[in-house]
This record gives sequence, C-alpha cells and structure tokens, in this order.
Amino acid sequence: MVEQRKKRRNIIFLIVLFALAAFDLFAWQEIFVGYPTSAAARAYFLDVGQGDSELVAFSDGVTMMTDAGPTDAVLGSLEKALPGKRYIDLALITHPQLDHFGGYNFILDHYDVGAFLYNGRDDQGVAEWTALKQKIAAKHIPLITLAAGDSVHYGNSEVDILSPNAEFRESAELNDTGLVEMVKTPDFRALFTADIGFNIEDWLIVNIKDLRADILKVPHHGSKYASGDAFLRIVDPSVAVIEVGAKNTYGQPGAATLARFASSTHAQIFRTDENGTVEIYADHGKLEVVRGK
Repeated sequence: MVEQRKKRRNIIFLIVLFALAAFDLFAWQEIFVGYPTSAAARAYFLDVGQGDSELVAFSDGVTMMTDAGPTDAVLGSLEKALPGKRYIDLALITHPQLDHFGGYNFILDHYDVGAFLYNGRDDQGVAEWTALKQKIAAKHIPLITLAAGDSVHYGNSEVDILSPNAEFRESAELNDTGLVEMVKTPDFRALFTADIGFNIEDWLIVNIKDLRADILKVPHHGSKYASGDAFLRIVDPSVAVIEVGAKNTYGQPGAATLARFASSTHAQIFRTDENGTVEIYADHGKLEVVRGK
C-alpha cells in the first residue's frame, strides 16, 4: 500500500510537471524572469463575497490557486494580488459547489492556467459546473484528480492532500469530499480546509500525524458545524482567516465558532467581509498580515 501511494505521488508529480512545462514556454520565462527568487512565499485569501478563494505565490513566483468564489468578483481581487500577470500555474477546485468553483469560469476568460486539480466528483445538475469543465477541455488544460495521500512538490515547497479518503470522496454530502491541503513552504505552513465539518476534522486528528499550521483557512466560512475545540488546539494557528460574505444569510461566522477560537487558540482572526483580501507572508520568522489588499 505504501509503495502504491508513493508511485501515485510520483505519477501526480510528473503529470503536473509535464502540464506546466509543456503549456507555454513564454509563460514560464515570464515567471522566472518576472519574480526574484529570493522573494518570500505569500498567501492571499481573496475577497470574493460569500465563497472561498486562496492564492499561494511561492518564493520563485509559481502560483497555486485554490477555489475562485461564486462569481466574477474574484477578478478584481486576483488582479491586485498578481498585478499584470495572466498566468496561474495550478488551479485547484476543492469540491463542485458554486461558491468554490464559479469564479473559474470568468478567470479562464482572462488568464491561462497550467493545470486544474480536483477531487474527481461532478455536480451535473449545476450549469456553471458543466460550463467550466467544457472550458477546461476546450482549452486543453489537464484536469487531474487528487485524493488523500497525494502531494504536489515544487522546489523547496509542497502541497500535501490530507482528505478526502476513498470513503469521504463518495459521500452524499459534497462538503465531505472537499480537498484539504497542507501547504508547506520555508516561510510558513498553511492548512486549507474547504467546507469540512466536525466529522472530517475528527478523522484528520486520528489519521494525520502533524496538523500544526501557522495559518488556518477556517473551515466552511466559520460555520457553527466546524472548527471543533480539539481540532483547533492541534492545528494551533497563529493566524486564522474566515472567508465569508458581508451580511450573508447563513449567520456565518457563527458565534459559537468564534468562541471556540477564543478559548482554544491564540490566533489572530481576520475576515474577508471586514478586512477585504488578506495577504500573509513571513518577515524574519514573523508572520505579517496586510488587510484590504
């Protein structure tokens, strides 16, 4: 089983490298020339309204985007994070719900993408999902399925997929199927949690050896059904970001969730509805946060 997992990781790694290298030589030249290799990695939590969208710019300028919110609101936030750039190396869709993938339909009208990564699940009842898959296919962009145990490595950074396992991937609850990522850079560790709830958190506690993260993308927009005390104590983030829309109808973030953060962590909490896009990077070992990017 271990050997099979290692082989699968190698296959994913090679597919991603091939997709990126073969995509556009000019785009790669722009990446390597346009960014200084000494730049610190940066994580952006994009203000997209009621939805999720995260962007990591690694130290050499390679970019990986996770989710894109529900609408074209992502475009303005992305332009501010990557001014003048029109190429995203990797675009990941945690799960096929509109508030996580919808913005990619608009991104593909303005940006080139090296490869898409997702959990293999479909939601055929949503027209925007069908349209997105058609656009990806029409542009001949590789669409790669990932699951727990897979990793994407690049240079001195890696992204480990912690969930879903085979059982969760087939769940009738789409939130259970969301890709959970541990992003590891020389500057910080960031845990991106999609819309997972208590059940996935409990599974991660039992099955993942090291959940510690400097930065936590708060699960499910701060829902009262996520961010359990035990999970928060183990992750022990210094900074937590809630991606949520102003005056949303879901009552997010929940008062009970905020109380658990206060009692179980020492994290500074930022919210996209109050702070706009949140940018985080490390400076001499200390996390710096820029609000309203």
